[in-house]
Amino acid sequence: MPNHLIAIIGRPNVGKSTLFNRIVGSQDAIVHDQPGVTRDRHYANAEWCGKTFTLIDTGGFVPKSEEVFEKAIREQSKIAMEEADEIIFVVDANDGITHVDREIASILRKSNKQVILAVNKIDNAASETNAAEFHSLGLGDPTPISALGGRQIGDFLDIITKNISTDGKDRSDDDRLKLAVVGKPNVGKSSLVNAIIGEERTIVTPVAGTTRDPIDTVLKHFGEEIVMIDTAGLIKKKRIRESVEFYSTVRTLKSIERCNVAVVLFDASERIEKQDLMIVQSVIERNRGAVIAVNKWDLVADKDNATAKNFEKAIRDKLRLYDYIPFVFISAKTKQRVFRVIELAKLVHAERSKRIGTSELNKMLLDDIHHYPPSTKTGKDVKLNYVTQVKSLPPIFTFFASEPALIGDNYKRYLENKIREHWGFVGVPLTLQFRRKH
Repeated sequence: MPNHLIAIIGRPNVGKSTLFNRIVGSQDAIVHDQPGVTRDRHYANAEWCGKTFTLIDTGGFVPKSEEVFEKAIREQSKIAMEEADEIIFVVDANDGITHVDREIASILRKSNKQVILAVNKIDNAASETNAAEFHSLGLGDPTPISALGGRQIGDFLDIITKNISTDGKDRSDDDRLKLAVVGKPNVGKSSLVNAIIGEERTIVTPVAGTTRDPIDTVLKHFGEEIVMIDTAGLIKKKRIRESVEFYSTVRTLKSIERCNVAVVLFDASERIEKQDLMIVQSVIERNRGAVIAVNKWDLVADKDNATAKNFEKAIRDKLRLYDYIPFVFISAKTKQRVFRVIELAKLVHAERSKRIGTSELNKMLLDDIHHYPPSTKTGKDVKLNYVTQVKSLPPIFTFFASEPALIGDNYKRYLENKIREHWGFVGVPLTLQFRRKH
């Protein structure tokens, strides 16, 4: 099941970005007193009491304005509302109900979406009575909060996450492998799907951004059904100018969350850009399996036995922490090695489903820990006593230690590398948790 998607909606300058930052726990969105500062959309994964969801920060919604930026922001906010599973409508307690609030509320009442009404800038108990008038918007009980000060945010998060499951599994009655094809615009995603399927199931043109919606196609591969998800190209946030491009980006992120394994397409005829690596990161951050397919290999001139190896090394040097992702060099145009993509995806899916017994884990890893124990800047002795894999799909390992908070990132990477050295997990992001041993 895709991650629960929650959009924050409201008129300008009511504190939407401040609330976004408060929930996400970072300063990802620009916060300023000037209305309309948030123009590009922001996305972030958030977690509360074991429940994960994706939050979208939107610009100030002005229903009938014809000003060019406000018009664009309004269209993108509407798209966010359409795509979201849940909507947070933020209003300003100091301003009271404005005519714009009433117009937005009218739109939300017709949306058939779950709406949580957040009355912001309630900084103390005495001012909570200011929230009462917002009942008249017809969106249920208003929740008083202070995004800036953090007041009542815990109770608010309980409300917005009450319908989200905590089991963390890939929840679906459909146990078929679901494969998303992602990448920058015009790298050949639709061409790859067509080459594998063997017929023109999606429109392919040389114009970047032709595919606007994800399209699911069922492939029968040696008797096994695989769901292919062709997605619109991911675009840099600063380049999102058209509402349709924003829509494509939201849908692509949802497609990544809906798949088991993502095939990230690179273009062999172009230099690897930061955006290519950001797409890989989007897949890994969502704990999906990954395969990198370097497309248009037929366009690379003067190839020899070392060309692919050198190309792969250059990419792995840039991937760094993600160097466990398998590669394949393909041509969707000539169908060169396109079915190798399916084989690698099935391999990664099997790796993602893998479960290692507790006794085997401890036998191998405790020996590694003994040969290279963790060290700390404080000089305090840290002991790792026990490890177990608590789940698969995706794999999560829990280590029990005397001082878990003192274990540094370098040592965590050492443990992850040892797990991969012993058991593979090709193309699969691993989650390592550290708990205090009682």
